[in-house]
Amino acid sequence: MPSSAALLAWYDRHRRAMPWRAAPGHAASPYHVWLSEIMLQQTTVAAVRPYFTRFITRYPTVATLAQAPRDDVLALWAGLGYYSRARNLHACARQIADMGRFPQTVADLTRLPGIGPYTARAIAAIAFDQPVIPVDGNVERVTARVFNVQDPLPGARRILAQLAERLNEEPEARARPGDFAQALFDLGATICTSRNPACGLCPWREDCAGAKTGDPASLPRRAPKAARPQRFGTCFAVLDGQDAIWLRRRPESGLLGGMTELPGTPWRDTRWTAEDAAAYCPFPGRFRELAMINHVFTHFSLQLTVMFGRVAQFDARQEGFSCALSMIGAQALPSVMRKTIGPVLAALQQESSP
Repeated sequence: MPSSAALLAWYDRHRRAMPWRAAPGHAASPYHVWLSEIMLQQTTVAAVRPYFTRFITRYPTVATLAQAPRDDVLALWAGLGYYSRARNLHACARQIADMGRFPQTVADLTRLPGIGPYTARAIAAIAFDQPVIPVDGNVERVTARVFNVQDPLPGARRILAQLAERLNEEPEARARPGDFAQALFDLGATICTSRNPACGLCPWREDCAGAKTGDPASLPRRAPKAARPQRFGTCFAVLDGQDAIWLRRRPESGLLGGMTELPGTPWRDTRWTAEDAAAYCPFPGRFRELAMINHVFTHFSLQLTVMFGRVAQFDARQEGFSCALSMIGAQALPSVMRKTIGPVLAALQQESSP
């Protein structure tokens, strides 16, 4: 079994500086740990850093986040992806504010919106010194290599979680659960990387069964991925005489729930003709194809045709609302919709050029 003392000694020398991490010797903030862990789901550390800083600046406590209008939270989250996380984040903040404090056990944490087994373990270990191992992708990779697990992901996840708990058995690890969990994160992120692991620098190199095979980079093995389906849609950038744009809100449930978008067609497996797509435009008029944008979601790829046109004034009876282009940055536009707005702004700039 690899030495937890050796890993902790390595971590004390090489720990990464993160805006959500407590300084050595200081207690971690449950709010900071929870917020960062929600943001880090399916997202990189580099992408999360500026979002975390903006959130903490705007909402310095869980109480201020709970009191914020949900649309403001969604707008601040826009661009980070997986928007159900933002909706659950707001709902969770309200529950925690009503309770008066964060729950401290894994069981109680998992009862909150948006907190699954991994996030509950991360909060419990880092913020409350519970001796549990949160198993993310980094910990899966370290565990697969340490124990030379040949079974492919995702099927091997259960056995990897069980083996990861064995890393936590020594007294040194159980005395510093938060540091030990973060040490595993850092080991996977900086040494035991997906490609070209730096085994010569690893504090566990002598006890790693995967390293002894001579090919640790092949672990964890992965089952072949199915081809990502392709979907198509058309959206309409409609401006009025004051250069306001018409937007609408997506349904609360489902993909990008509650976020703001340009009106348009459903997304389907076949391309839309201009004639068929026109039935989904909220206002009659002449529209021209402005751009074709591509976006990749987790389970499918999307190609959107952006149609551009003007009307004299909007009909407020239509579903949606008018937004001045100068205020577009304050809207809760997901990344795919921000891509559609870019060509519109470029077209307007070109129109105004002499």
